[in-house]
Amino acid sequence: MGKIIGKILATEKNPSTMEEFYFWTKPELMLNPFDVVKVNHVGESVTYGVIEEISHITDTANFLSDYISNDFGDVDSHPITHRIGMNYVKARIIGNSKNVYIPVLNGEGVYIAEKSEVSDALGLSTIKNPVPCGYLEMYQGAEESERVKLCVNVDSRYLIGPEGAHLNISGISGLAAKTSYAMFLLKGIQDKCLNAVEPDDDEDVAFVIFNVKGKDLLAIDEPNEFNNESEKEETYALYKELGMTTKPFQNVHYYYPYSTKNSWNTYLEPSAVEHNISQGRAHMYKYEYKQDKQNLDLMFASLDDPTMTMDSILNYVIQNRGNFGGLDDWQEFLKEVNECGKAGASGDKEISVLSWRKFERIVKKSIYRNEIFSNIKNEDRDTRISDSLKRIKKNEVHVIDIAKLNDDMQCFVFGDAIRAIYDLQQEKGFDDDYTPPSKIVVFIDELNKYASKDTPKSSPILRQVLDIAERGRSLGVVLFAAEQFKSAIHPRVTGNCSTFAYGRTNAIEIAQKDYSFIPSVYKSMMSRLKQGEYIVQNPVFSSLLNIKFPKPIYKQFKTK
Repeated sequence: MGKIIGKILATEKNPSTMEEFYFWTKPELMLNPFDVVKVNHVGESVTYGVIEEISHITDTANFLSDYISNDFGDVDSHPITHRIGMNYVKARIIGNSKNVYIPVLNGEGVYIAEKSEVSDALGLSTIKNPVPCGYLEMYQGAEESERVKLCVNVDSRYLIGPEGAHLNISGISGLAAKTSYAMFLLKGIQDKCLNAVEPDDDEDVAFVIFNVKGKDLLAIDEPNEFNNESEKEETYALYKELGMTTKPFQNVHYYYPYSTKNSWNTYLEPSAVEHNISQGRAHMYKYEYKQDKQNLDLMFASLDDPTMTMDSILNYVIQNRGNFGGLDDWQEFLKEVNECGKAGASGDKEISVLSWRKFERIVKKSIYRNEIFSNIKNEDRDTRISDSLKRIKKNEVHVIDIAKLNDDMQCFVFGDAIRAIYDLQQEKGFDDDYTPPSKIVVFIDELNKYASKDTPKSSPILRQVLDIAERGRSLGVVLFAAEQFKSAIHPRVTGNCSTFAYGRTNAIEIAQKDYSFIPSVYKSMMSRLKQGEYIVQNPVFSSLLNIKFPKPIYKQFKTK
């Protein structure tokens, strides 16, 4: 039956209910929030509860009584009367072995649960399409034989569809390790896909990842260089225990912003860039005028345009009105825009000269003397991102580097790629020679840049992200996103996510209404979570889970 640790406590003020119960236990017993306990119940059933709060109480009537009993505040005194004390614990019911949900009865014994029972109680033993999402440790204050270490899998149907989709990861910069956790989940998905044996396993997934910080994700196909052999062995053992391979990501292709010696647009060293291009696993990306001018609206994603003047100019350009249809490159485009901004210029009389000048200032900031905006001359080295993504295959990982670009350019590249992926999945079956993957997982950090509550409603990128959040599951486009503060993200994005991972965050963020459903003790824990530790929420789990995950298996660039 396991070790008994206390008995049910049902009082007039704190009765047992269908949702929770209380039990007393010894003061020296070390329990922790998220630990699972079990109680014998009616009909030979067993009720499981997860610990939410632990309180200590004595028979002291009030603070003054205790002060007086210590010889009126003498900290070195020893009271003659020994105070009787105990701990009482609040636990939330997460299940019953026979689906009996009447309140547990006063005086029933409370026991430590065994590993298999913890798995059953949390809903982990019935997962049919497992993808590793970490491991949990329980009863860390108990004896070694009573401690539980359990691998945690999430059902892929509730992570990447079709039952549920989209993942949101939040936490403060640095300590939360948001990128590392997202990449851990992506690695678990790719391992599952690569190991699929039966053709009807439906493990048909591709990945598009945006590198937004330094060189973080520009060597994910290379093994990690650990500080020492023991760290390597410990990390490898954890991956094997979780059922994952110890290889880095497979089938990886990189896209760097087009760069020259005078303007190097990536944090990766030129020698590494040239090596990857020569090996056929990388390209530099460009934007050509004739094919990419229809995406110019992406440059105005962060601009509020209540009078729709910029929108009018964009339509004028995209519809090839005036002289814009006969242009060959971006430099000719900038000259024509400049001409339209001159007094007395011919063109659409409904668009003012001042509007054309404002338009010129915005587009010139990104395009002028930027060789990313130029025609492709060598297809072995250069490509358009949308062209490459339209031929993406299952199990491939495409990493798009935008880290060194300014915010407007990052929005432009992200919007272009998302638009290409969305269009690809909408047009499934139109090309007899190519079959796209059934699912494409997109990972982007700093989601607040593209889909925050403050983003203008007219933003084409916000509209695209909202469309993916609301319709992407049915189309096979899945969004894995990370940001520092979940409360800053558009509610229609977070509201459509099936999985949430909460890393270490601050008290101001926890006080927001987005966290109102989380018990207060768990909120306090969020401000103290360590690196490599997350609180995870998913429909298949009976409760929030406090999980840990191993260090990355792919190369980490050392920070100086």
